Amino acid sequence: MNFTTPNPAASVFSPDFLWGGTTSAHQFEGGLEGHRRGLSVPDMMTGGSRTAPRYITRTVDPDLYYPSHTAVDFFHRYKEDIALYAEMGFKVFRMSINWARLFPTGFEEKPDPEGIAFYHNVFHELQKYGIEPLVTLSHYEMPYKLASKTRGWSTREPIESFLRYCKTVFEEYKNEVRLWLTFNELNILFMGVYGNINGGGIVPEGEKTAVGTAVQVDESWDNPQLRYNAVHHQLIASALAVKLAHEINPENQVGCMILGRVAYPYSCDPKDVLKAQKVMRKANYYVGDVQVRGRYPAFAPQIWKEDKVYVEVSDEDKKILEEGTVDFVSFSYYSSTTATDNPDVPIASGNMMRGPGNPYLKSSQWGWTIDPNGLKWYLNELYDRYQKPLFIVENGLGAEDTMEEDGSIHDSYRIDYMKRHIQAMHEAVEDGVELMGYTVWGCTDLVSASTGEMDKRYGMVYVNKQNDGSGDLSRHKKDSFYWYKQVIESNGQAALEQ
Repeated sequence: MNFTTPNPAASVFSPDFLWGGTTSAHQFEGGLEGHRRGLSVPDMMTGGSRTAPRYITRTVDPDLYYPSHTAVDFFHRYKEDIALYAEMGFKVFRMSINWARLFPTGFEEKPDPEGIAFYHNVFHELQKYGIEPLVTLSHYEMPYKLASKTRGWSTREPIESFLRYCKTVFEEYKNEVRLWLTFNELNILFMGVYGNINGGGIVPEGEKTAVGTAVQVDESWDNPQLRYNAVHHQLIASALAVKLAHEINPENQVGCMILGRVAYPYSCDPKDVLKAQKVMRKANYYVGDVQVRGRYPAFAPQIWKEDKVYVEVSDEDKKILEEGTVDFVSFSYYSSTTATDNPDVPIASGNMMRGPGNPYLKSSQWGWTIDPNGLKWYLNELYDRYQKPLFIVENGLGAEDTMEEDGSIHDSYRIDYMKRHIQAMHEAVEDGVELMGYTVWGCTDLVSASTGEMDKRYGMVYVNKQNDGSGDLSRHKKDSFYWYKQVIESNGQAALEQ
C-alpha cells in the first residue's frame, strides 16, 4: 500500500504523543501447555460466537475447546510480533502481565522464575526498538484457584495476594516499566454475568454455565451484592497498588482504566435525559470518581439504595482511597448506546451496552454502533470532570476479514473506523483536552473476550487461526497495517488529510 505522509510538524498532537496498540494476556499470550503457568479465570471459558454463548466450567473438560490456553501464542512469538509493531512505528505497547504466570494459584509466597524471565524478555525486546510498555496489572487474569476458593473479589481475601503480586512486578521490572494500569474496565461489573466473571473473578458454582454476551446466557446466579462488593474491594486494591508503585519508584505513572460507556437520551423526553444521566453516573463515574478523586460520589448511596445493596466503607477504606488516586485516566471506547425510561422500547440486538438502538448510527457486524462523535463527547466530558491527562487505550473495530489468494487483506472498513475516531480525538484535543496517547485494540488478531471467537478480528496483523483453533498462527499484514504506519509517522496527520 502506498500512502503520502503529511508533515508531522503540523499535527495538533504533542511530539511525545504515544501511538501504539493494545492486547491482553488471556486473549493473546497463550503458553499454557508445557509451562508452569497456572489457570486463570478466562482459561476456564470455552469458545463461542456471536450467536452461541461461551461456557465456564469448574474443571477443564478435554472434550471442550478453551481458546485462551493457546490464544495466538505471543508467548513463543513475541519477538516476531514486537518486530511488526516496531515496523509500524509504535511508541507504546499496552499489554498485561498474566498474574497466574507469576503466581499459578495466587497463594504462592514467591513468583515462578520462568514467568518472571518471560516478561523480562518481552520488556527487553520492546526496549530494543524504543517501544514503551504500558502494563495492565489485572486484565481479567485472576488465578482460577484463588477465584474459586475466595469467591473472587466479592471478598477481601484476594487483596493480600494481589498486593504481593504487585510488589513483585514493581520491584522486578522497576527499570523497564514506568506506565501502569491497575484494573482493566473495573466498571464492567455493572454489565451482568460476563462482568461478574471477568471483572470480579466471581465464578458460578455450576459445572457448566452459559456466559458471555451472546444469546442463551444464564443470569440466574447473578448477585448484585457480590458485584458491588467486588467493585469496592478492587477499588481498595487499586488505591493500595498506586501508593505502592509510587513508593517503589517515584517515576511510576499509574492510571485507572474505565470501560467508556456513552449513553445518549433515546429521545428529548426529560425522563430519557434523566435516565441517560443515571446510566452515565453508574456506568462511568461511580468507579472513575473513586479512582481519580479518592472518594465515592455523592450519588453512590442512592445507587446502593435502588439496587438494594450495602457497601461497607470504613474510615480506613476512606483513607486508603484518598491516598491512592491515579496519575492519569485511561479508557476503552468502541461504541455508544442510548437510554430510555420507556419499557416498550426494545434493546438493540448484539449491543454489548444493552441499550436501545440509535437510528442515527450504523452498527458493526456484531451490533456495536459506530460513533466517532461519541468519542469526542466522552473525551470532553472526562476531561471537564477530572482535569487529568487522558489516554485512549482501547479503540477498534471487530470485523470478519478475508485473506485473498495473494495473501493480502483489504480492510478499508477498519481504516475508515480508525480514521474517523482519530479525527474525533483530534477535535477533542483542539477543544483543550490533554491526551497522552492512543492504542488500537487488538493490534494483532486475538481471541474475542466477549464471544471467545477468532472471526471477530480487530488487528492490523492477521493471525491464521480459526474459531475451532485450527491454523498455523502465521502473521500477515493487513492494509490497515500500512495505513497506521503512516499515521504514526505523521503524528496523526495522515488520518486527517486523506
